[in-house]
Order: sequence, then C-alpha cells, then structure tokens
Amino acid sequence: MTAAAPSAASRIAVVTGASSGIGAATARQLAAAGYRVVLTARRKDRIEALAEELTKAGHSATAYALDVTDRAAVDEFATAFKTIGVLVNNAGGALGADPVATGDPEDWRRMYETNVLGTLNVTQALLPALTASGDGTVVVVSSTAGHATYEGGAGYVAAKHAEHVLAETLRLEIVGTPVRVIEIAPGMVKTDEFSLTRFGGDQEKAAKVYEGVAEPLTADDVADTITWAVTRPSHVNIDLLVVRPRAQASNTKVHRDL
Repeated sequence: MTAAAPSAASRIAVVTGASSGIGAATARQLAAAGYRVVLTARRKDRIEALAEELTKAGHSATAYALDVTDRAAVDEFATAFKTIGVLVNNAGGALGADPVATGDPEDWRRMYETNVLGTLNVTQALLPALTASGDGTVVVVSSTAGHATYEGGAGYVAAKHAEHVLAETLRLEIVGTPVRVIEIAPGMVKTDEFSLTRFGGDQEKAAKVYEGVAEPLTADDVADTITWAVTRPSHVNIDLLVVRPRAQASNTKVHRDL
C-alpha cells in the first residue's frame, strides 16, 4: 500500500523529543513523506542542526527549543499554529532500574512529568489546531512497558502505562472529531542515548541491555512504523501498534547469543 500524501491543511507535523533517537528519525521520515516538520526538544543545538540538514536536503523544517514539562512554554509555542496535521508525542525516557523498595522518588517524578504530563501538555495545547485542520493525528510513542511489567522497571512502567491510558481515553473522548489517536509501542530499541541515560551514563550497564541480541530495533525501524501509521488514509486509525525485534518475545523473554 502506498503512503497517502499529506493534504495542504494537514502538512505540518510537530515532533517532540526530536534531538536524537526515535524523534530525530521520525522527523527525517515525515519530512521525506512531504510534511513540514517542526522539531522540538530542550537541546536547541541538536534540533537546529537537524533542521539545517533537512532544509539542505530540500525539505521544510523548523527548530523550536521546548521543554514539554513547562506548560507556560508549551502554551506559548502553540500560539504559533492555527492548524497542524500531526503531533508526535515522542519526548520521554527512563531513569534507573531499581526495585520498588529502593527506587528514587525523584526519578519517578521526572519520568512521570516527561512521559505523561509532557504528553498531556502538548496534546492539550495543540488539540484545537489539530481539530481545525480537519484531518489531525495525535501519535503517542509509548512502549511495551506500557502494556506489561518487568522487575526493576516499575517507575518507567507506571509512567508508560499512564501514557497508554491517556491515548486510549483521548480516543474515546474525541471520537466523532476529525482527529485520530495512534499509539506506537516499541520494545527493545537500541539508540545512542536511551539506556545510557537510564543508567546515568554507565556505558557497561547500558551495553548489557543489548548484549547478545543480534538485531534490536533501530530508531529508523520505529520511525518507519510511525510514518506508515500517520500516512494511512484519514478514515484508517491504527489504534495500537506494538513493534519488537524478532529476538524479543516479551519484556522479559529475549533471545541472546552469549
């Protein structure tokens, strides 16, 4: 099936967390699909470099430094748009892998604020513009952690479960409006920063996550599923797409060649 070209009214796509990993890959693929991409992240230098890369390649891209947990800043950002076609809620991440008994409440708070409240802030602020487009799409990049638990992951799992419920509930609440709600739930994805950030920069611990796994997912793999879902015909809603590498059967069952 070929991808549907974005209409003039819906050709703007906002991507949060676009400074690296899945967010940057998604911005590249949506730009290639014909969208005018708006790149947001806290690291201004990263998104400005990506915007320049995309512009030189003949695409339309704008960088906007934004912390999705800052509601006032998000509301200010939203005033720039009368209509947008796509919002990709990608900003988020994991911190720590401690059991519930010893988990750091500050890590839990930060994960909840970024993954859940960040998604809430941007979605609420841009929902009027998405609706005004007449053909809007909200994408929530959650995780398989939002659908099953695993030891040492309670804080991240709780946040991603909340993000999943946010997407599911929003879809119920806005049915009948011209806005789709899509959830993409990746499993094991190997990016430059996810596990390194989770383990506070500890390279050894980060590497062990992927040890023996021949082909974990890449950021481009996930971006491909996001772009595919977004470019389906307007009447087609991909409610939930779970994507894992072949070597991963569940959050706790992974084949490793060791």
